[in-house]
Amino acid sequence: MDKKFILKMVKHSFKQYHRDLEVDPLQEKEFEQLYEQIILIKEQTNADLHDIVNDVIYEYLTN
Repeated sequence: MDKKFILKMVKHSFKQYHRDLEVDPLQEKEFEQLYEQIILIKEQTNADLHDIVNDVIYEYLTN
């Protein structure tokens, strides 16, 4: 899966929750954890990538 594409989706998802990653960026370690989580879920399910990214970001922000 293209990491740059997923990063773009992650940034867009954060914007939907009013968090600007340009002002408050993720650490590389945090992005790697989110990326791995997204890839793992995508490999295990037949869910849409957009839905997976939104679910993972929502979980990240609410925990």
